[in-house]
Amino acid sequence: MRLSAIVIIAITFVSAAAVSLVAANFSVKLIEETSEIGVREALDTAQMPWAEVEADGLQVTLEGIAPTEARRFAALSMAGTVVDAARVIDNMEVEATTAIAAPRFSAEILRNDSGISVIGLIPSQTDRKDILERFASMSGNGKVADLIESADYPTPDGWEDAMAFALTAMEQLPRSKVSVSAGRVSITAIADSVEDKAAMEKRLTRASPPGLRLSMNIAAPRPVITPFTLRFLIDEDGARFDACSADTEEAKAIILASAKAAGLEDEGTCVVGMGVPSTKWAKAVDDSIKALAELGGGSVTISNADINLIGATSIKQGQFDRIVGELETALPEAFALHAKLPEAVDPNQGPPEFTATLSPEGQVQLRGRLSNDNLRTVVDSYAKSRFGSDKVYIATRLVDGLPNDWAARVLTGIEALSGLSNGTVRVTPTTLSVRGNTGDEQASRDIASLLATKLGEAQEFEVDVAYLKKLDPIAGIPTPDECEVGINGILDSGKISFEPGSATIDATTLNTLDKIAELLKTCGELQLEIQGHTDSQGREEMNLALSQSRAESVLNELRVRRVPTSSFSAQGYGETQPIQDNGSEDGREANRRIEFRLIRPAPSVTQGETTLESISKTSNIPQAGTEGTSDEQN
Repeated sequence: MRLSAIVIIAITFVSAAAVSLVAANFSVKLIEETSEIGVREALDTAQMPWAEVEADGLQVTLEGIAPTEARRFAALSMAGTVVDAARVIDNMEVEATTAIAAPRFSAEILRNDSGISVIGLIPSQTDRKDILERFASMSGNGKVADLIESADYPTPDGWEDAMAFALTAMEQLPRSKVSVSAGRVSITAIADSVEDKAAMEKRLTRASPPGLRLSMNIAAPRPVITPFTLRFLIDEDGARFDACSADTEEAKAIILASAKAAGLEDEGTCVVGMGVPSTKWAKAVDDSIKALAELGGGSVTISNADINLIGATSIKQGQFDRIVGELETALPEAFALHAKLPEAVDPNQGPPEFTATLSPEGQVQLRGRLSNDNLRTVVDSYAKSRFGSDKVYIATRLVDGLPNDWAARVLTGIEALSGLSNGTVRVTPTTLSVRGNTGDEQASRDIASLLATKLGEAQEFEVDVAYLKKLDPIAGIPTPDECEVGINGILDSGKISFEPGSATIDATTLNTLDKIAELLKTCGELQLEIQGHTDSQGREEMNLALSQSRAESVLNELRVRRVPTSSFSAQGYGETQPIQDNGSEDGREANRRIEFRLIRPAPSVTQGETTLESISKTSNIPQAGTEGTSDEQN
């Protein structure tokens, strides 16, 4: 009895334990499923299907590959909103990040009188040694501060072009800063004058390779204008400036606006410079132009603080006096007005005159009246000193009764003529006129300033000078493309040929070379390759040597004709580059040739291009074929 009770009690405890274990397992299973389902739904709702959820008891494990570290952290946070964050186990990984992007390669180059400094990051493939050697050559005795670092990443497109151009630009810019990046160059520089600035901009623009983004900020100091001169006219041809000076951009705007109101039709140019006699310059000019416009004709010349107003002969004296009186009252105190109304000249009685004519070839003829032998000797000597002793022809006559200032007027006229490329000066007792053409954009202003200074107050003069770009020694330089067209034009009417089997140029070809040489002298610096080619007859080695010799012969002939050839090269290609089939005589004749090849800056190497193709893109300038084809005739 006692044993049975003990067994019953034991069985009861075991049964209770079993029931408890089953209940516990059921509870854990329920918690696992609830946690797993809840977290999975939350992650799916947050659009994180890459996250895998697995519950193990109270722990919830997250696995999978997150696209970014931020998304991995977001998944952990989302799971922590469903179950206790302490129960979340993070077994997630993050996708491998893409390769680190290449750095931005750039360089800043500063050059001044003390030397050159360069700082920046360049590709390891860039020839750093060559860059520093070129900087050392530029700086002379100056120092080169090298703060360049390099990185082993692929060279970006446009980098080599930009760096090569920057080096070329620095050689021409002694005071400058150049910023270089792939495909872009930015230049900040100082020029000695406005003319130097224009020349710099033109050279650099021409030298920049295709596709390069170039920005230039070249500053030039304001010129010192002495005397500070302005001359404005209204006549039958309309209103115009012979010279215009302003001390500020604001003054320039006021002056041009006043001129437009007086009838100026073009945009007008006015030089902003230093040397103004008064801060009231713009007001004095504005008042003077308005007075001249009210008169309806004549000229106003302002030289420093002296204002000379000359009315047209058609103006009535009363009207002239009234307008001049109002102008005198309106002018700032520093300015003095000299007004004159010329008397009408009887057209049947011509005044004495002196003329000087300059031809486009530089020949000068002096004709007209002079007062005595001494003046004729002085005029002859002065003209020869200006134009050359072999350029002057004098045919003047001596007369009495000329004005006392005749000598000064004649010599001033000759000096003004020397500022033109061609033209005429006419001197009379009442006026001095200068007409002609020039390649100097400032010639009209300079001549007007000269006449205003030398002739004195209340003297009438006329300046009608036209600027022609073709006469400008800078703007008139043909572009490389224009030179290319010119050479092709010469070769259309002639060809370069050689004696059979020789590198000696045939005498009949020398005239063609003369013409090419004269053209190249006007072209400035060109990157030009003179190439020799043969047909396929004969041995390859002999053809290659012969083509090289012939190319060098052409180069030497150009040197003999004093063509600057420092940027030229001669290269023989033998039979390797035929332009027609060598199977026919006509084809062989075409392949026997000399070519000029204008070497143009090329874009940077792109993937898939061969090194040779990317070194330079060139433009053929076909030249006439040469004679002979075999080892004996090639």
